[in-house]
Amino acid sequence: MTLLQFDRLTVAVSGRPVLRRVTLDVAAGEAVGLVGESGSGKSMTVRSVMRLLPAGATVGGTVRFDGADVGALDAAGLRRMRSRDVAMVFQDPRAVVNPVRTVGDFLTEVLRDQGTGRSEATRRAAAALSEVGVGDAMRRLQQRPYELSGGLLQRVVIAAALLTGPRLILADEPTTALDTTTQEEVVAILAEQRRLRGTTLMFITHDLELAAAVCDRIAVMYAGEIVEILPAARLHSDARHPYTRALLGSRPGAVAPGERLRTVPGVPQSALTAPPGCVFADRCPHAEARCRDVRPVFTGSAACHLLEVL
Repeated sequence: MTLLQFDRLTVAVSGRPVLRRVTLDVAAGEAVGLVGESGSGKSMTVRSVMRLLPAGATVGGTVRFDGADVGALDAAGLRRMRSRDVAMVFQDPRAVVNPVRTVGDFLTEVLRDQGTGRSEATRRAAAALSEVGVGDAMRRLQQRPYELSGGLLQRVVIAAALLTGPRLILADEPTTALDTTTQEEVVAILAEQRRLRGTTLMFITHDLELAAAVCDRIAVMYAGEIVEILPAARLHSDARHPYTRALLGSRPGAVAPGERLRTVPGVPQSALTAPPGCVFADRCPHAEARCRDVRPVFTGSAACHLLEVL
C-alpha cells in the first residue's frame, strides 16, 4: 500500500525553481533514502510533506499522504497530520529544542496538547528516552538542552518523533553534526525503532553507504530532480545513471589506500541553472549532443539517454 506519493512535484521560491517534477511512491513500512549533493532538493522534498516551505514558495503537482492531498488540507487537518501521523527529525537538534525549557517540557508538550495528563505524559516521555538508549531518563527530563551532548540531544529529538506513534518519519540528515561513533549509534537507534514499529521512513543523507545500510530503496537527486531509483541492496551492482556512478566512485572506499580520491568533475547545478536537457549533461563524461538539448524520460529506474550503452 502506498502511504506517501509525490506526483510531478515542483517548487519555486521567488520565481526560482527548486524542485522539478519529482515523482516517487513510498510504501507503508518502507525506508527510502534521498541522496545527492547539497542543493539537489532533498530537504525541500521532505519539507513539502509537512508544508514547511519558505514563505512565498509556489507549488505544483501534488504530495499525497495516505491518499489525502497535503496541499489541500485545512489548518486543522495539517495540525493533526503534523502532531500524530508525520514526524520530522532535523539535522541540528539544538535548532529544534527550546534552550530555556527542560527536556521534559519539550517531550511532553505534544502529548499534553492532545489531552494526556502530566504524570502520564511524563511516564511516556521517560519510556521513550529509554527506548532510544538514554539512561537515567527521569533525571534527563529535568535537564535543559545545553546540559546534553549533541548525540544525547539528537536521541531526545528522535524520542519526541516516536512519542505520538507516527506512521511516517522524515529524517533530514540527522547525523550531520555528530562525530562518527555517535552517528552510527543514532542511525542504529532510528533504524531499529523503525523496524520495531513498522514506521515508514524517508532518510536524507550525503552518505551512500549509510543510505544503503538503513534503507530499502534509494532515490538519487540532482538539480531538483530524481535521476535514479534502485534497491539499496543493489546500489553498487545495478547503478546505471552516470551521476550515481560518479558518486559511488568518489567514496573513500572506492580507491586503494594512499590513492587520491576521485571527484565528480564540474560544479553542482541547481534546478535554476541546470541545462535544458539532462540536468547532469555538463558534468557527464559520456554526454552527447542530445543530452544537452533533449530531456531524458525516466525509463525503468533512471533518467538517461544512454542507458542502453552504459
